[in-house]
Amino acid sequence: MELFEQIIGTLSDLVWGWFLIILLVGTGIYLTIGLRFMTLLRLRYAFRMLWQGRSSDEEGDISPFNALMTALAATIGTGNIAGVATAIVLGGPGAIFWMWVTALVGMATKYAEAVLAVRYRQVDALGRQQGGPMYYIRKGLGEQWRWLAFAFALFATVAAFGIGNTIQANSVAHAAETNLGIPAWITGVTMAILIALVLIGGIKWIANVAGKLVPFMAVAYIVGSVSILATHFDRIPTALGLIVTDAFTGTAAAGGFAGATIMMAIRFGVARGVFSNEAGLGTAPIAHAAARTNSPVRQGTIGMLGTFIDTIVVCSMTALVILVTGVWTTGETGAGLTSLAYGTGLPHIGEHIVTFGIMIFAYTTVLAWSFYGERCAEYIFGVKAISPYRILWVVAIPFGAVFPLDALWLLADVMNGLMAVPNLVALLLLSPIVFKITRDHFSGTSRPGNEPNR
Repeated sequence: MELFEQIIGTLSDLVWGWFLIILLVGTGIYLTIGLRFMTLLRLRYAFRMLWQGRSSDEEGDISPFNALMTALAATIGTGNIAGVATAIVLGGPGAIFWMWVTALVGMATKYAEAVLAVRYRQVDALGRQQGGPMYYIRKGLGEQWRWLAFAFALFATVAAFGIGNTIQANSVAHAAETNLGIPAWITGVTMAILIALVLIGGIKWIANVAGKLVPFMAVAYIVGSVSILATHFDRIPTALGLIVTDAFTGTAAAGGFAGATIMMAIRFGVARGVFSNEAGLGTAPIAHAAARTNSPVRQGTIGMLGTFIDTIVVCSMTALVILVTGVWTTGETGAGLTSLAYGTGLPHIGEHIVTFGIMIFAYTTVLAWSFYGERCAEYIFGVKAISPYRILWVVAIPFGAVFPLDALWLLADVMNGLMAVPNLVALLLLSPIVFKITRDHFSGTSRPGNEPNR
């Protein structure tokens, strides 16, 4: 096992080297400029489309609002709680700055993913809308790129069992055992049963559950965070200053914190940022492809809000609470550090916010990723793969809850990186189509049904 961890650790360092960081951030910058900063200038428009998207009678399987909630269900999870803490511990406070940069340019990446997902989606043998990188790679770039579409689907099918299943189950089991005294195996079995009950109904049931749980828990988590920040208001400017200065200078060792270089801040900021908001991975467009909409651009603007809400709002709350409470130098890490920070800020209440936040966020993440993995498996093997995949998905949850997953965290990082490469290549090659569709939409020259709501 130790040798395996060393090999995976080496692969993780290789995959998350300068090449992928430049590719991820560079693609986001290129798309942001190519879209003439539309993703930053039309936030108000995007929120209006989200509000109007609560119901729709256009072609698709789920409402545009629930498509975003499904995508957020996959992203708002352990990355926002444990991932942010890990980024600070390994990369210093400066890592948060690079998480923000990744998110701001990642909004353009997420927008392009959703636009292409709706543009190139198709109906499968069961009458459901299918879309995502494997479809816009094959249909947008042509059959000669089929191998790249297959590569993405394969990496995503495998990665789902790590980032979207066992890691989530393990985080929930650890939080329940530490804070509530519930044995890990009981948490694992219970979670598997609750997941199985929802999977019976497919994407419509998943979307309905996500549409109710995600907004509720996100608001509860933000309210708890704001309460702590309000009582430590005088420390917020110092925390923000620390984030910005350490992003360009590195962080000296202090207390139980070992110190971090600029490269470590960039590396872990970008990696944990992508782990959290998944911009560039190609997962969210699988959900957005199922939306009831005839407009790729409208759904794209809704899709880009996922990155904004996940990282700029929720991750920032976690980071600021950790910094203003001063616990980031204690030597704690992961969810334990976040729990300590919230417990310090809101004694007797904060720990439970984190515990139940992890439980609900992780539960919805497992649901959303089951959909992602299932659609990727279906792309490779056809509709006959759906039932076996769901069975394997449910069975994996209790195992993830009871076994140590240090190596799996590293493997998830590797798979995230491998998924991103085919998707980013496709986004760059198909970017002229994204730019044209966007220009036509906002100039009012797009086909009927795609006109902008000014």
